[in-house]
Amino acid sequence: MNLNEPQVSPADYWQVGQVILLNKPLGWTSFDLVKKIRYSLIHKYRIKKIKVGHAGTLDPLASGLMILCTGKATKKLEEFQGHDKEYLANIRLGSTTPSFDLETQVDHKYELDHIDKAKILSAFEQFLGEQMQEPPLFSAKKLKGVRAYDHARKGEKIILKSRPVVFHKLELTRWQSPDLQVRVSCSKGTYIRAFARDLGKALDSGGHLIGLIRTRIGDIHLEEAMELEDFNKVLDQM
Repeated sequence: MNLNEPQVSPADYWQVGQVILLNKPLGWTSFDLVKKIRYSLIHKYRIKKIKVGHAGTLDPLASGLMILCTGKATKKLEEFQGHDKEYLANIRLGSTTPSFDLETQVDHKYELDHIDKAKILSAFEQFLGEQMQEPPLFSAKKLKGVRAYDHARKGEKIILKSRPVVFHKLELTRWQSPDLQVRVSCSKGTYIRAFARDLGKALDSGGHLIGLIRTRIGDIHLEEAMELEDFNKVLDQM
C-alpha cells in the first residue's frame, strides 16, 4: 500500500483504487476483514459505497497475509489470486477431525510411535510436484449452489471433485511428536487442511491442522502487511 499523501481527496484516493496488505486476525473470516475495511472507509469519508475485495480466502482459524483491493484496483484481484502461496502450518499427527482442523472435535486416534523425522521427510517427497487433491468437506466450495460446509455441518455425505495442485517445496521446521511445523510453498487453490489429512494417511496414521499462517502471496511477504489497528491510524493521518 502506498502511504504517500494522496494528490486527490481521501475519498477519491480509495475509489481510484488501492492495494492494502493486512495481517488477518485469528478468528476472523476473510469477509469479516473486507466488511471492516469497507465500513471504515464509508464512515470515515462519508462515502455512499465503495468496492472492496480480497485476493484469496483464509479460514477463521488461520492468520496471515491478505491482499485487499479497493475501488478500481479490484480489477487486480484475479491476478493476485493466481500467484503461488506460502504457509507455515502446524500439524498434529495421530488424530483426525471431520474438518481437518480445530473447528471440529477429534473423531479418531491412531498409533504414531512408528513416526520419526526420517519418515516425515520421506513422506514429503510423495507430495512434491503436481498431484490431485480432494478438497475438505468443510470448505467454501459450492455443490449445486450450496457451500460444502453447509452440507457438512448438516451431516450430509457429499463428494467433492479432486483438482490439480502443485507443491513446490516442503520444509520441516519443527518436529516434536505428535506435532510438526512445515513451511509449504504451493500453487493457488491448495488446501493445507487437506494436506494435513493426506500427510497423516501417508504416514499410516492420522493428521489435522492445529495452526496456519499465510506468509507469502507471489512476491509479497507477511512482513509487508499491517495490523488492522495500523490501517485505522493511516486513515486518521490522511
